[in-house]
Amino acid sequence: MLTYNLDMRGESSWLRTTPGAAALAQPYRCTEAGLFYAGAHFSTARTHKESYILFYSLSGAGLIEQGDTRVLLEPGRALLLDCRTPQSYCTAPGHDRWHHYWAHIDGMGVAAAAEVLNPQRITAVPLPELAARQGFEGLLSRLEDGSTASVLRQSLVIHTLLAELSMQVLDSSAAASNRALVQRAADYIRAHYDAELALDELAAAAHISKSYFLRLFRQYMGTTPYNYLLCCRITRAKELLVSTDLPVGEIGRRSGFANEANFSTRFLRMAGQSPLQYRRAARGGRTE
Repeated sequence: MLTYNLDMRGESSWLRTTPGAAALAQPYRCTEAGLFYAGAHFSTARTHKESYILFYSLSGAGLIEQGDTRVLLEPGRALLLDCRTPQSYCTAPGHDRWHHYWAHIDGMGVAAAAEVLNPQRITAVPLPELAARQGFEGLLSRLEDGSTASVLRQSLVIHTLLAELSMQVLDSSAAASNRALVQRAADYIRAHYDAELALDELAAAAHISKSYFLRLFRQYMGTTPYNYLLCCRITRAKELLVSTDLPVGEIGRRSGFANEANFSTRFLRMAGQSPLQYRRAARGGRTE
């Protein structure tokens, strides 16, 4: 369900497109975008939409609400919102305008960025106005052109905007201690990839709850601790497959897997080849 009051000046813009096969294959894509010169009574409330929306405030202020979180979006700040959960946004009370860019975006890359930008709840992130204007104007200028070149440029623009926002979050002084905590955990996993590692132990060593540890690890490493451990094990197995003639079962054991069957299944899933196929390909087809 969608309700709205489009209190906007006439020079506002709103563009739409329907993604084709090339756009749907991209990790970043845009379906709608605009520049709204919204007045005091502008508002939108929505229960569900299959996309994220990226806002950037130019002047005035907006108020974004989702769940029990309310964020005042002031000039120079951006916010990424998952529209699959009920939300509302409007010109903030006490302000006579909210001039802002917005874009409905989606794709695997956008979902990954959302985990960095909103690990617990929606958050406003600073972004230089020049970078914001260049990015959003780049989207608006290409949105209605469905050519492959335009689709690729749109994807790059969205990636650039989200990368800039993500680095603002990851490099902030407030995040320094969390980043160091996760880095220590990742270092420990890499050093003990062949041992049995429990999430409870990693969280306890960091002196935080298991759920919070998981959120932080996904935010800073882009995956779960278990998947990170699997990646370390498979990487070690690849090294042994190329540099030794050890049997597959022994390589699996040295890489931390309990048995050959489990090792071969995991390796095929993550490398796209069986261990022996990987060994032959890495050696140029040679078997010895």
